[in-house]
Amino acid sequence: MTRWQVDAVLLDMDGTLLDTEKVYLEASIAAFNALGYSEGVTELCHAMIGIPGPDNERTLRDHFGDNFPLVEVNRLFAAKTIEILDAGMPLKPGVLTLLDAIEAAGLPKAVVTSSSRRTASEHLRLARIAHRFDAVLTRDDVSRAKPHPDLYLLAAERLRTRAPACVAIEDSNPGVAAAHAAGAITLMVPDIVPPTDETRAKCEAVLPDLDAVREMLGLRLQFVPPT
Repeated sequence: MTRWQVDAVLLDMDGTLLDTEKVYLEASIAAFNALGYSEGVTELCHAMIGIPGPDNERTLRDHFGDNFPLVEVNRLFAAKTIEILDAGMPLKPGVLTLLDAIEAAGLPKAVVTSSSRRTASEHLRLARIAHRFDAVLTRDDVSRAKPHPDLYLLAAERLRTRAPACVAIEDSNPGVAAAHAAGAITLMVPDIVPPTDETRAKCEAVLPDLDAVREMLGLRLQFVPPT
């Protein structure tokens, strides 16, 4: 088996580290429904997963027209999200053992997310894992967020390496597109939306969960899993 020459690990946040995509989906659908929008809403919300908020706002205006009550939808969405997350910030299974293994290998790691810095900081704090990353890159750090490669290129630079020497772990089609375009070794653990054939072709592997990611890294990087 070919060994990977890796200097760092780059991890998406929503849907990869944090089990928030289902929260966002539930909150989005609830907000739309509260204002009388129901037809095709679930499919539309699926299409917006992994896309930065400002881009999704443009999508909504294009879909529903300029009179779409975006401010009210955002207010309802935020209120529902807070209500759901009051019960705690859910981690994806295997997050902590994966982070332990990366640290045992002596590799730096960064969060690379399409969320805003404010949201990323708050959510990582609530999840109690903010201290475990050497850098956090958000859509506020670049002019073009995912699916463009800019975030991954900047994350590698912040960790004093180049993207081809990084493993990127993603859950969404736009995230995979961004990591692959940057030249990173891309692994996907699909969350809500399955990978397209085009996305699969851009991945070194599509894996069922983060435990499988840890096992693959253990084989490819020869690091010692945590006991």
